[in-house]
Amino acid sequence: MNISIAGVVWLMTVTDGTTDISKETLQAWKEGSVKAFEEVVRTAMRRAYAVAVGIVGNAEDARDLSQEAFMAAHRARATFDVERPFFPWFYRILRNRCLNFLRKKAGRREISIDVLIEKPGRSESPEKGVMRKERAETLWQAIQDLTPEHREIIILRSFEELSYREIAETLGISEGTVMSRLYYARKSLYGKLKDICGDLYREGDDQP
Repeated sequence: MNISIAGVVWLMTVTDGTTDISKETLQAWKEGSVKAFEEVVRTAMRRAYAVAVGIVGNAEDARDLSQEAFMAAHRARATFDVERPFFPWFYRILRNRCLNFLRKKAGRREISIDVLIEKPGRSESPEKGVMRKERAETLWQAIQDLTPEHREIIILRSFEELSYREIAETLGISEGTVMSRLYYARKSLYGKLKDICGDLYREGDDQP
């Protein structure tokens, strides 16, 4: 059976259906409310953690970096525009933390797939659960073999489901550069999946 990247991305998503943080909460946080800050962290932490894991590849490091990024964001909250979404602004802080960490850290990254696998539904059979985990592990292995630049844009587009405009704003690049970088990232990812699985994965789906 042929499986496209779009068909398996959901296996590794960790977002839990949380909506955007309300403008009222963000305004209260910006004005120094501790309760509002706790709400911001509670709402965005899981998503931040997923992105950090995707960049650094290690669960414990990702947890620490996510927490550090929230504290850095709290210190910089005066620069946040409450008229704009929180996460693209916060992502730049988190991304810088993760990239600085990778530049400083030597040695091989330890990757934990368990933190990215969606929990099975109650009606899922053990066999389907095993297949789901195997496919997620295969995809995760291929993503971790990408360059940091390609891995990042795959995560933002396919996992965080940001638009080209949102990715451009988040990374500080043009939409044309987003499209070009995403094209080559997907091409590289498909190639790695094909090397691992033969013809199990195919190009042609989820294209710009």
